[in-house]
Amino acid sequence: MNDEIDDILQPRENPHFQGHDEAEKTLLDAFGSGRLPHAWLISGPRGVGKATLAFRFARYVLAQGGEAASGGLFGDALPPPESLHLDAGNAVFHRVAAAGHADLLTVERRIGDNAKRRTEIVVDDVRAVGGFLHLTPAEGGWRVVVVDSADDMNRHAANVLLKVLEEPSSKSLLLVVSHNPGRLLATIRSRCRRLTLKPLGDGQVAELLGRYRPDLEADDARDLARLGEGSIGRALALANEGGLDLYHGLMTVVEGLPVIDVAALHALGDRLGRPGAEDAFRTATQILQWWLGRLILVGAQANPPVEDRELERMKRLLGGRGLDPWLEVWEKITRLLARAESANLSPKQVVLNVFFALENAARP
Repeated sequence: MNDEIDDILQPRENPHFQGHDEAEKTLLDAFGSGRLPHAWLISGPRGVGKATLAFRFARYVLAQGGEAASGGLFGDALPPPESLHLDAGNAVFHRVAAAGHADLLTVERRIGDNAKRRTEIVVDDVRAVGGFLHLTPAEGGWRVVVVDSADDMNRHAANVLLKVLEEPSSKSLLLVVSHNPGRLLATIRSRCRRLTLKPLGDGQVAELLGRYRPDLEADDARDLARLGEGSIGRALALANEGGLDLYHGLMTVVEGLPVIDVAALHALGDRLGRPGAEDAFRTATQILQWWLGRLILVGAQANPPVEDRELERMKRLLGGRGLDPWLEVWEKITRLLARAESANLSPKQVVLNVFFALENAARP
């Protein structure tokens, strides 16, 4: 699902940004102060808008320098000072969207010799960054690099990026996107100004779904927003992958626990186990882990946001018996799903085993 999220939103082309006013103001104020840190680490959950913000800021900064800022060459009006917004009709916006701006470099996983996207950012992808940032800006303003995402860098690439951070040049800006900054080199983190985006509210995700997927019914958008856990990217990926239908299929079997509807379980196993259903199987298991995590939080009285019908279902399953059986089944299911792909286990048998484990945990 991670690649699906990355492919849906196309951050360099997205003029919309919502739900992170404080983060946007932080960047705007830093730029306006005249003391803009040369490197920013923009972190937060996947799909909440980190890369969208990085390109939004890149466009804004690039529009401030040289002839583009004065409007002499392109005739573009500057964005208002209280916003990072740049109109989609702006020439700078167009060139950034087309990856054709001379003062912007994007570092990301490239297409390999096999015509597929590489699994990591390699050293050759990062090596050009230092030289690029030390060049005189082509339009008399700034040179900007967006790394999307730093989590994809291998060790050698990370070390090259660290060298760049240690030798900053004037009028250069490095925007580093990370879904899990704790896994980055501590020295990379220490040389960047941190900016963390929080998950969006369910209402904000539902509103964005209405923009990106106007074909969705309001109830479906609301359910997808809840499943997306504050990530518009994840919610869109679920919508495109049939995630809502998979969720309802899973809940049909869960509803009967501790008694399993054998016919419904086998129908679900057949659906997820047939050839070509690998993505559906992966999505379904992620949804199931999400649901089980919510159930455990409810049992721990952590009060996660859960709708009334689902809360009643979870309380019935918990039955006042404590969390131990559910923590055990969480660990068992997590181990099983981790082995499923590496050990080439039968997807249908994995589904059956998962629900048999849930059945045992739900028994009085």
